[in-house]
Amino acid sequence: MIRPLLCFCGLLAVSHHLQAGVSLELRHLWEGKPFATPSGAFVTRSGETIELSRLAYLLSEPRLLGRGNNASSGTWLHRNNWFAHVDASGPGGVSRLDLGDLPRRTYTVLQFHIGLDQETDEADPSQYPADHPLNPNFNNLHWTPQGGYIFLAMEGHLRKEGDTGGFAYHLGNAWNRTPVSLPLSLEFTGPVTIAIDIHLDRLFNGAEPLQIAANPSTHSRKGDEIARLLKSRLSSAFAVREIRQARPPAPADPPAPGNLIGTPYRFRLARGFPIPKLPTAPPLTNEGVTLGKRLFHDPVLSGTNKQSCSSCHQIAHALSDPRRFSEGASGSRGTRNAMPLFNLAWKDSFFWDGRAPSLRAQALQPIQNPIEMHESLPSAIAELNAANYGPPFQAAFGTAGITEERLGIALEQFLLTRTSYNSRFDQAARGKAELTDQEKRGFELFMTEYDPRRGLKGADCFHCHGGAFFTDHRFHNNGLRDDDDRGLESVTGRPTDRNRFITPSLRNIALTAPYMHDGRFQTLEAVIKHYDSGLHRSSTLDPNLAKHPPEGLGLGREDRTALVAFLKTLTDPQFLPTAKTGN
Repeated sequence: MIRPLLCFCGLLAVSHHLQAGVSLELRHLWEGKPFATPSGAFVTRSGETIELSRLAYLLSEPRLLGRGNNASSGTWLHRNNWFAHVDASGPGGVSRLDLGDLPRRTYTVLQFHIGLDQETDEADPSQYPADHPLNPNFNNLHWTPQGGYIFLAMEGHLRKEGDTGGFAYHLGNAWNRTPVSLPLSLEFTGPVTIAIDIHLDRLFNGAEPLQIAANPSTHSRKGDEIARLLKSRLSSAFAVREIRQARPPAPADPPAPGNLIGTPYRFRLARGFPIPKLPTAPPLTNEGVTLGKRLFHDPVLSGTNKQSCSSCHQIAHALSDPRRFSEGASGSRGTRNAMPLFNLAWKDSFFWDGRAPSLRAQALQPIQNPIEMHESLPSAIAELNAANYGPPFQAAFGTAGITEERLGIALEQFLLTRTSYNSRFDQAARGKAELTDQEKRGFELFMTEYDPRRGLKGADCFHCHGGAFFTDHRFHNNGLRDDDDRGLESVTGRPTDRNRFITPSLRNIALTAPYMHDGRFQTLEAVIKHYDSGLHRSSTLDPNLAKHPPEGLGLGREDRTALVAFLKTLTDPQFLPTAKTGN
């Protein structure tokens, strides 16, 4: 998935009557050939064959050195409050960024940083708007709850006969912030694009050999050799290719806010949660949420009038299904476990395979699925009209008309409000509760990488289950043997997506058994055993798992018990039904 990359904050504090727009175009190369992630195979100078599955980084503080016959000659023009998130998964690995308007003059040097200054790195990440490059839900580059950002993330596989090992290089911490300085000759008379090439092979092929097999990971601790090498080579990987005096395509206008019908819904944002991107067309209202809740629990949407959305998403189980496979309206069973439905305001793809791009699109699919609710949308709308749903649709939308679009919006409005944020773990983080020594040990194991070379023997869970939501909202192959269900590949058609499924949240995990996309594990103990020693190694196994030894992590019984104890602290009692709410 390609996230928007356009964002800058603050205006240039330079007065000049002639200004024009400047854009950066970043192209990623390996030995002169463009590539995007997931990449093909490359051979490093040390003779290792690698494939990159992830390349993402943060840019900050762009500066241009001006030259001319005016008062500001030879001075740096800079934006201290400009940031960008770059992801090489775009078409051709090309990303485009907007620097905004600058004075028209001659410039000789472009400078920016990979990474953030210490103050920004340590600031509260939940403060940023939903589409801000530093919003952790936007970039998936924040080391929550340890704090601080990953400045550069490179993950991939090391390919050699009979081996499917992985590597994960995460460069961060303020001392690894790296300046990039690029000479150029820019006679700036109008809108301009500065095209920059990023030569990734230079990071791996320096004079000092980079032995990936011997060093499969780095998390940028002081004295870490891989972090030192990456930092020393970063600046030389960038080069200006060309300068084009042409305006790039204008960014799309944001959607116009919808006319407010009803009472604005007060969306509660928990401390530490990033700001979500809530819909504006229409915005959330009390009337819309109330209508959506009624629809969610009403069996009128099924072909037999005996099954509702809540039949398979039960509140007592954190809006999941305790059955391995839900039974549909006609008695059929599918092949995937029903996912829990909470904290959906921060997601941008839905279902285990990500086939629905929005929550309102997701909400309509089970109604029409013959294995699930087995109803057509025209028939469902006729049933709603017969059931006197006109008045609540009137209250929510201003008219009594019931349409497919409005049905999806109403269900979306209700589901967006299902938030979970007050577990005992959250209370402990706020100083309102205390974890036991065993639970603290489980959390330590959860957040510690497995890298015996550096004396680290943790459970390495945080790579995919980190952050405020205990999920990165990304797709991973987590080592399950499944030749029939190919996951994300069934949507994208790419073999590199084979057996990749979206990472579920671990919040309320004690309530949402059975586990995995097909519900194959009944207990948390079985899940931990899988990650400890039961991984099926394949070409698409996530790099953060592929770098573990084939024999597994070797967790002891006490470690596994501690992990389970910690996971149970993520249960949110306020999310469960009460006599008052009946949710």
